[in-house]
Amino acid sequence: MANRIKVTFQPENRVVEASPGDTLLDAAAQAGIYINSLCGGEGVCGKCRLKVLSGQVEMSSQGVGFLDRKELDAGFVLACQSTLKDQDVEVWIPPEARQEEEQILMVDNIVHYAEPSPQEAGTVPAPVPYYKPLCDKVFLKLPEPTIQDNLSDLERIYRALARKHPDVKWESDFACLKDLAHLLRKNNWEVTALVHCLDAQCHHVRALEPGDTSKRTYGVAIDVGTTTIVAQLVDLKTGKVIGVEASHNQQARYGEDVISRMIFACGRGGVDPLKNAVVTTINSLIHSLVAGAGIQPTDIVSFVAAGNTTMTHLLVGLEPCTIRVEPYIPTATRIPWARAAEVGLTGHPDALLHCMPCVSSYVGGDITAGVLACGMNDSSQLSALIDIGTNGEIVVGNNEWLVCCSASAGPAFEGGGTKCGMRATKGAVQKVRIHGDRVEIQTIGGGKARGICGSGLIDCMAELVAEGIIDQNGKFIALDHPRVRVTDGVPEFVVAQESESETGEAVVITEDDIGNLMKSKAAVLAAMKILLEGLGLQFFDLDRLYVAGGFGAHLDIEKSIRIGLLPDVPKEKILFIGNSSVAGARQALLSTHAYRKANAIARQMTYFELSVHAGFMNEFVAALFLPHTDESLFPSVRQVLKKRRGA
Repeated sequence: MANRIKVTFQPENRVVEASPGDTLLDAAAQAGIYINSLCGGEGVCGKCRLKVLSGQVEMSSQGVGFLDRKELDAGFVLACQSTLKDQDVEVWIPPEARQEEEQILMVDNIVHYAEPSPQEAGTVPAPVPYYKPLCDKVFLKLPEPTIQDNLSDLERIYRALARKHPDVKWESDFACLKDLAHLLRKNNWEVTALVHCLDAQCHHVRALEPGDTSKRTYGVAIDVGTTTIVAQLVDLKTGKVIGVEASHNQQARYGEDVISRMIFACGRGGVDPLKNAVVTTINSLIHSLVAGAGIQPTDIVSFVAAGNTTMTHLLVGLEPCTIRVEPYIPTATRIPWARAAEVGLTGHPDALLHCMPCVSSYVGGDITAGVLACGMNDSSQLSALIDIGTNGEIVVGNNEWLVCCSASAGPAFEGGGTKCGMRATKGAVQKVRIHGDRVEIQTIGGGKARGICGSGLIDCMAELVAEGIIDQNGKFIALDHPRVRVTDGVPEFVVAQESESETGEAVVITEDDIGNLMKSKAAVLAAMKILLEGLGLQFFDLDRLYVAGGFGAHLDIEKSIRIGLLPDVPKEKILFIGNSSVAGARQALLSTHAYRKANAIARQMTYFELSVHAGFMNEFVAALFLPHTDESLFPSVRQVLKKRRGA
């Protein structure tokens, strides 16, 4: 048996045993320590820097290329490119490499579950409470059989159910027959049926329990995000949210984005590690929810999960390999319901998992859930829904039609690909205000700055252009500004000075960072413009613009318009709707009608593949300007800049 090596991680002082040849990144994962690794261990992002305090590791030449001489002399290595030798090792994880608590958006603004009802053309029915969950429990007190009333035990159950719900037919799983006679007679003919209600014409009995357990009927709505996972515990009898928990998606150890995880799943790692990571994350949230509510895991009878197409595949254990290669075809966009226990989720043994339907390889169930939650498909108004992350998913339409697309925005909005970029965790600069030579910043948590997150980057870029420090091409022009300096030939702006930084090094935004962010915002704006112009419409035709997701919740509307990330529409038309993915999942959990409507929405949406669209590149290039080469698209920005610079 190979020698076991002790690896100690500081400052946690956590020790784990590993084998020679294991990487430090693998050892960290074994220790339950998650280190930033955008590329999932491929050695191409350089984010997993660790400092070796004692012992020696073997680092590949690929890893050396990401470190300068000063870092190498200090003992820094890349965790994913450093393998253990035959001696114990102690390493220190610097703040910028730690995966700390993120601002995870757990709230939403959508609380209605509408029953289908007749409506006049062009009107939207008033939402009314309508709870008919996908899975339910029904208590039955059965009459004992007699010579005259000699129905079989199963038919006796069907009769009792039909009296409570006369409009549907009833079937049951074969497993319900096992020990049925004993169950009924031992419990004085009182049982509770666990029922699957998705089929409006024929409900299905999944299990029978002794006595009355109908009051203990709960479901879990899950937003399976690439970065974070949010779970809501819902009382299926009242529709009330009992608790909410959120956590990082443990899949992050295999890559920060879906492409990295697809490469891992379809290469050296396989699907199982990714599936196990997301299921483990969800189960940890479930344990916290049931403990907080004082219930048992077996009281959870239903799950609804909403995620992008790749996350949905990985949750249920499907290979996502064909998603990333032309012609970009997923295994399925509508996943059949499954026993939650078979997927690995903690709950009732016969609980069911339903996944929100996807549209295409890059427009997933989270977007379908968002459309359902905001109700744009039920309104005659022209609306757009935008969910900005590594991909910018966009839907435009109304109650007659819906079109959608996905624009590859890259990691810039989540702090990736920038010199001091980081996710929205403690210490990230999230607000920036520049007054001449004075700079005001606001960090998450209120402490010293560790880096700058997406909303801070947008704030900063908008302020730089308003102050005339950069031009509308994103190039520095005020090189004499006291906060502007040139490092290795690249101009940069000091957002937080060394004395304001937790690491003792300045937090900066470079000209290259600005260029990357401009590409990201250009992709999103160009995608929306392509969708609208393909229908003969323009930005000003929009009646409502919904902005969803955690990143969107922290955006400054004015500054997002100023850089050309959002179109120049009146502020009152823009509505932040929070975590619409979990909101839509909750709606489906509580309403069979809502779940069927979600499937209708997914089928209704027409997907545009921008990678083969002839005009997308032209629109993308036109949007590589602050805010846009066509200034007539942003009249309010012209006024703001004129007023700001003239003040």
